[in-house]
Amino acid sequence: MKLLVVDDDLELLGLIAYALRQAGYLVVEAKDGPAALAVFDREQPDLVILDVNLPRIDGLEVLRRLRTAGHRTPVMLLTVRAGEEDQVRGLDQGADDYLTKPFSPRTLLARVRALLRRGGAESGASISAGDLALDPEGQAVSLRGGAAVRLTGLEFRLLQLLLANAGRPQSADRLTAHVWGYRGAGDRQLLKQLVHRLRQKIERDPAAPEYLVTVSGVGYILKPGAPSGQPNTRAGS
Repeated sequence: MKLLVVDDDLELLGLIAYALRQAGYLVVEAKDGPAALAVFDREQPDLVILDVNLPRIDGLEVLRRLRTAGHRTPVMLLTVRAGEEDQVRGLDQGADDYLTKPFSPRTLLARVRALLRRGGAESGASISAGDLALDPEGQAVSLRGGAAVRLTGLEFRLLQLLLANAGRPQSADRLTAHVWGYRGAGDRQLLKQLVHRLRQKIERDPAAPEYLVTVSGVGYILKPGAPSGQPNTRAGS
């Protein structure tokens, strides 16, 4: 499941994104209204978590434009205002839920799961492309329907983003932010080490990768249809 989180409070944005990633969701972010619309069009998320008080274009206008364009993606509005009038305006614009700041990560996750269930989306559904299939619930990857190979949490989040963007190069910065979070301890050297470990599990010859390929000066790309053999069956910790 891919979630778009929009908030101009960068600290809160990072905290929300981190909690969602820890829960196994793929998260994309935006910091203002125009960016939210652009990211939505590019990424086509399964759910939007949208702050009402955004610069340039506020959250209610972003919501109105999404609904006017015919998008039925579930939208949860976030606001510091608890007034009934604001809640009614948001729901009238087509919001599916409304959460007032401050809130706990547990409350947010419960509301997200409820919205996804209501919309018929399965948070535990596998992500697949070409030969590779990722199982979020089992935190494992399988190749060509073969035996599942267990992944660590970091390996899972790395492969999750790469698989969701199969065939498209992903920058090292975006990969690092998704795996460790913007306030996390990740850096490019740790990313390189993590890529090395993941290759041990999905490549026939990790020294000559066919799936997880380095893109010089950019980052990495996943080529899910590469003609490789079965992955290494060594389990992760």
